[in-house]
Amino acid sequence: MVTTDNFSNIKLDYHALNAMLNLYDKDGLIQFDKDHEAIRQFFIQHVNPNTINFSSVSERLNYLIQEGYYETEILNQYTFEFLCNFHNKADNWGFKFKTFLGAWKYYTSYTLKTFDGKYYLETFEQRTCMVALTLAKGNKLLANNILEEILSGRFQPATPTFLNCGKKQRGELVSCFLIRIEDNMESIGRAVNSALQLSKRGGGVSFLLSNLREFGAPIKRIKNQSSGVIPLMKILEDAFSYANQLGARQGAGAVWLHAHHPDIFRFLDTKRENADEKIRIKTLSLGVVIPDITFKLAKDNKKMALFSPYDIKKFYGCAFSDISISEKYDEMVADNRINKTYIQSRDFFQTLAEIQFESGYPYIMYEDTVNCSNPISGRINMSNLCSEILQINTPSKFNSDLSYYHIGKDISCNLGSLNIAYTMDSKDLEHTVDIAIRALTAVSMISEINSVPSVEKGNRKSHAIGLGQMNLHGYLAREGIQYGSPEALDFTNIYFYCITYYVLLTSNRLAKELNQSFDGFSESRYANGMYFDKYLQRKWYPYTQHVIKIFAKSNIKLPTCNDWFSLREEVMKYGLYNQNLQAIPPTGSISYINHATSSIHPIVSRIEIRKEGKTGRVYYPAPFMNNNNLKLYQDAYQIGYKAIIDTYAEATQHIDQGLSLTLFFRDDITTRDINKAQIYAWKKGIKTLYYIRIRQTAIQGTEVKGCISCTL
Repeated sequence: MVTTDNFSNIKLDYHALNAMLNLYDKDGLIQFDKDHEAIRQFFIQHVNPNTINFSSVSERLNYLIQEGYYETEILNQYTFEFLCNFHNKADNWGFKFKTFLGAWKYYTSYTLKTFDGKYYLETFEQRTCMVALTLAKGNKLLANNILEEILSGRFQPATPTFLNCGKKQRGELVSCFLIRIEDNMESIGRAVNSALQLSKRGGGVSFLLSNLREFGAPIKRIKNQSSGVIPLMKILEDAFSYANQLGARQGAGAVWLHAHHPDIFRFLDTKRENADEKIRIKTLSLGVVIPDITFKLAKDNKKMALFSPYDIKKFYGCAFSDISISEKYDEMVADNRINKTYIQSRDFFQTLAEIQFESGYPYIMYEDTVNCSNPISGRINMSNLCSEILQINTPSKFNSDLSYYHIGKDISCNLGSLNIAYTMDSKDLEHTVDIAIRALTAVSMISEINSVPSVEKGNRKSHAIGLGQMNLHGYLAREGIQYGSPEALDFTNIYFYCITYYVLLTSNRLAKELNQSFDGFSESRYANGMYFDKYLQRKWYPYTQHVIKIFAKSNIKLPTCNDWFSLREEVMKYGLYNQNLQAIPPTGSISYINHATSSIHPIVSRIEIRKEGKTGRVYYPAPFMNNNNLKLYQDAYQIGYKAIIDTYAEATQHIDQGLSLTLFFRDDITTRDINKAQIYAWKKGIKTLYYIRIRQTAIQGTEVKGCISCTL
């Protein structure tokens, strides 16, 4: 055992103190106190000497406005007296970082710095002030409420919102974008331009490739002319590399392709370790859309047909992505007009697992599961860079000069997450959810993505947002519950049941206040009341004694059937303002700042090891962990994929969009184990799978990369 006896007489800096988390003391205990000391030394040795101080709030605000750091239009919505009192309230709140990594992340990735990058101009509390003031849009009460929810740790906006709000030199407030591409050069040209425009503004961008004609398809009726999807993938990858946000970080993109597209094997082969450099995709993320029919064909050990998007468009009059392959499969197989090739269905799944084993890609979207649970009229055919955004899109049409002939609807993601532990402590879940939904909706209202009109239109018509969650494992451990246990599944189900009721309640309130519903509400399952059937057909209550006591202790009102009936009537009468309301992102930096476990995943390690730029390794202790409850902190590799999928399945049934679900495996697995996990997830009603992570046992701890677009 490595101990710290030899360091007792040496004065250590904050990095060395933080590293002592990974060393036992003489009694064999984890040294949590060293991390607390690392925070203190970080401020003494680094933050305080490199922060510009002001004699008063008014002096500071005047300086930041005059020097062009803060956006005056935002601050001008309030009186100067209110601004000073508001900042004083935040400064006196008593906020403290709970881990060194939380403080480190904030000061290296979020806080406002001088233009030369040498000095800090904001504390966490001051950054929170600018976020609250921006999102409240002049509403003093809402500004105070947002401030309190963030400083309490109950709500945390996603990185783009928290990073950019109130700054004059800023990127967009939204997290990422989803754009479909049609099978023509004009749409392809606009897509490349969109990649450049959105990437330079700080967003990750996901593209749908399923509609593009396959390799060897005709062009102007001349056979064997099309180059397929691979060349466009290379162009997009280069575009993201070029638009690298002033060199701050690499642009981030993903491409999605349907499993029954003829280029599917070529698509997957781009991520092989030994792929030819001409086709190898290094930085672009890959996602595959898989319908139910693919699993059924594999179960029966039958060949699967790959259908030409060119012929589908020609003879069916619609794009590949706008039809259900499961519904049309037998019809198209029998249709001699549709060119098709065949592969062994089990070979497809074997290849899928091989590529995931090598690279962690592709992501997976279970097409029919997603669309069966979608309450909105329209078809979902892709997801985003982190596989939690699931919204409908419609095609755009272009003139020969690439101007829009018809503007369709593309997608943007407005994200933020609740910290489950502090939310459960709040005693007023309805209020916390209400403020979070209003804050996220404000992001949608403020954002005008004029550089990509289809995204701007989609945002304006849908008001879609994604309220996420984090710190499930941390909260369960704090309450003495093992992740994946019956009690844990019981809690997850009832917690998300409650959240769903309150997000709908708030969106209905917004519809009444603004006298507006999202575009297409009248054709949704909300409008005809069908969405609410599952909540009216039986009572939803916790079934384990431990969870019953937890909700009783938290004084959280569980919605009754009567509550749901009343809500249904109000929604049918007045509508919902937001087309989409919930999505569970992976969370990364924001969970470290909040001292939360990421998303609703289990931890990856009791003491997580992260690579932070040129600094090297930074160590992060699991939230609420101490030397007496370590048994409750089994990591994701120990827990296994079934318990993780079971947990996500409990939450999935209540969430209108998706959940970013990573599968973790030990290094002794085979591709067969990955296939079993994919099938198990499909059978449990999971909508999407994110990365595949395989533990490298040679490395102590676990180094984890977060979503590039959602974290820094």
